[in-house]
Amino acid sequence: MVASVAHEIKNPAACISCNFEFLDSYYENLMAVLVAYEAEVTEESTKIKQLKEEEDFDFILEDLPKIIKSIGTASDRLTETLGSLHNFSHLDEAKPTLSDINECIDSTLIILHNRIKYSIEVIKNYGDLPLINCYSGQLSQVFMNIISNAIEALGDKMAEQKKASRAWQPQIKITTEILETADTEFVAIRIADNGPGIPLEIQEQIFDMFFTTKPVGKGTGLGLAISNQIVTKKHGGQLLLSSHPDTGTEFQIILPIFG
Repeated sequence: MVASVAHEIKNPAACISCNFEFLDSYYENLMAVLVAYEAEVTEESTKIKQLKEEEDFDFILEDLPKIIKSIGTASDRLTETLGSLHNFSHLDEAKPTLSDINECIDSTLIILHNRIKYSIEVIKNYGDLPLINCYSGQLSQVFMNIISNAIEALGDKMAEQKKASRAWQPQIKITTEILETADTEFVAIRIADNGPGIPLEIQEQIFDMFFTTKPVGKGTGLGLAISNQIVTKKHGGQLLLSSHPDTGTEFQIILPIFG
């Protein structure tokens, strides 16, 4: 069912995403022409003035950029959800390649920069890791899901702390290291936040498909379930949760080192 839904969504989603770039570009071009025209024509005719009033021209100029931005945001969200559905339904059959996990994490942080830069401190403790044979794109999606959830949790706590007039520094701490056993070596990635934590009574459900604590329209319940599948099924690893109310949450990703 998921594969069928993803297939049906793929083409219209691609159409929206591609054409949005043209829409945004054309809007900028039209505004440049309009600004140049108004600079040259200092006297407007009565008919033009009347038409501007009838069409509420000033409001259109103010509101149109917001509408275009909202379309872009919706397009990005649609593409993100489609990517999750593709991974869940095993539509991505790309071969694993040798990849640098630390670089994958940094790439994810760059994408999330605008959501982090104003208030959240990111602490990176990267170990000296070997290249590992993996699906780097899918692991980047795992990092994206976990860090995005941490940002949202920290945002909720920030709002509470602000109301209580308390000084508190939201943090996301990312640690990578090598774990050794008698038989093999693993790469471990720990992503921890000092947010409100996950209630004990729902921790067992956190990796269930379509389970979410977010309001309707705010979450699909796919992120952590798909992340768990990518780590365990695609990479033979483990995705572990440690969370305590009021102290924060830590996800640990353990990946075997192949060859």
